[in-house]
Amino acid sequence: MRTSGVPEAHHGKEEDILFAELDGRGLSIDDRPMMDELVADHVYSRRLVGGVAEANERYRLGDEDARAIVVARLRELRDFYPGHIETEDKVFFPAARAYFTDEEEARLLERFREFDMTMIHRRYAAFVEELEQWH
Repeated sequence: MRTSGVPEAHHGKEEDILFAELDGRGLSIDDRPMMDELVADHVYSRRLVGGVAEANERYRLGDEDARAIVVARLRELRDFYPGHIETEDKVFFPAARAYFTDEEEARLLERFREFDMTMIHRRYAAFVEELEQWH
């Protein structure tokens, strides 16, 4: 089962672009642990999404018990993400802006846009490849 790409897009932009840029900027005693916690959150959520995909595949192959695992992991994700997103949106991201000039922030936003475009291209290329295998 393919996942939606949402975790990859969300985490990729943050970890590969924003957090990488912040890493060398001398984060404050409050901001460094928060960024580390957000990275740990991403590891946790990737594990949950992977668990959903794995259990769903087992269910598709006839393992009736796997359905309960899918439901449990989805509930964990449902319960996890609101707090994670609130921490990012209301605490960490506003604090992170202070580490960048307006010009640097504009360049980061452009890199985010490029990342999104590349991600979209890869997703559609994979989808086309999947369709071609059917014919």
